[in-house]
Amino acid sequence: MKNILIVNGSPRGDRSHSRRLVELFVNQWQLQNPADLLKYREVGRANLPHISEDWIAAAFTPPAERTLKMKVCLSKSDELVDELLWADVLIMGVPMYNWSVPSSFKAYMDQVMRIGRTWTFESGVPDGVYKGLLENKKMYLVSSRGDFGYEKGGHNEHMNFQSTYVKLVFGIMGIKDVEEVILENEEYGGEQFSESIKKAEKRIKSMLRTGGVKEITMCEA
Repeated sequence: MKNILIVNGSPRGDRSHSRRLVELFVNQWQLQNPADLLKYREVGRANLPHISEDWIAAAFTPPAERTLKMKVCLSKSDELVDELLWADVLIMGVPMYNWSVPSSFKAYMDQVMRIGRTWTFESGVPDGVYKGLLENKKMYLVSSRGDFGYEKGGHNEHMNFQSTYVKLVFGIMGIKDVEEVILENEEYGGEQFSESIKKAEKRIKSMLRTGGVKEITMCEA
């Protein structure tokens, strides 16, 4: 049995393609792993606080020296970090907004990028070498994009500050085993988008190796 953390980063609700793709992924996962424990974390519509001067002062103060005010300031961050420590598998739904991630998801990453909890310096003092503290975890990055060609070698690769950025940040925290599911061509619609949906569904089923378990589609999710 594994602990599964599902994070939705889209600010949209029913109109969100990344949410529907995450739902498809989770439903397919549950068909194969019914005993696993699921926990959902809403990010895109949660108005998570951005880091502040007080937050930075608290995060870089040794835990034993933090005041009550500092502890309160870090309480949401601690809650989010605890979830990451609890999880064996992360399913992250992250749409591409202006070639990067939604500001709400950026706020989430800032909240969990915690020295001494999710990362540290290799020598224990600032040395430019980062050591991740989130070990032995698997991430599935479920992405949606309006355009196409952002993959390695694609004509828009140089503009991909979405998946490359997410993988960099979580990689510094120690999560390096990352597989991607990408839904493209949202802004084109029609046949191009339909083909992208089929490709994403095929990718999910290939990764999860359904083998005899009922396969579902994005329309059924």
